[in-house]
Parts: sequence; structure tokens; C-alpha cells
Amino acid sequence: MTEESINLTEYVEQTVRLIDLPLAPEYRPSVVDNFTKIAAIATLVMEFPLPEEMEAAPVFEP
Repeated sequence: MTEESINLTEYVEQTVRLIDLPLAPEYRPSVVDNFTKIAAIATLVMEFPLPEEMEAAPVFEP
């Protein structure tokens, strides 16, 4: 699914109804804006090429 095929306003509206989230109407534009930013960041991460020999680390150690 591409970012162009996702209507984030509709996604937020449906999710709010689905989980019965009490989200005030004045906050909805900010939530949609945050989802737009999250989608842009996720696109960068998902498009980053990884070599085929790359393996997932079995344990995360910072």
C-alpha cells in the first residue's frame, strides 16, 4: 500500500471509532498531521536498501 492510497484523515476517523477513543474534534487535525509525519519517516526506513547478507540481531544491545 502506498502513501498516496491511504487517506490519513479517514484512517484516523475510522480508528477513533474502532477503538472508541475519546478524541476531541479540535485535536484531530494534529493527529492527522502526526500520522503524515510518521508515514514520511516510515517511507524513508522502508526504502533504505539492506544487503542480502544482512541478518537480524538475535538480541538488541544498546
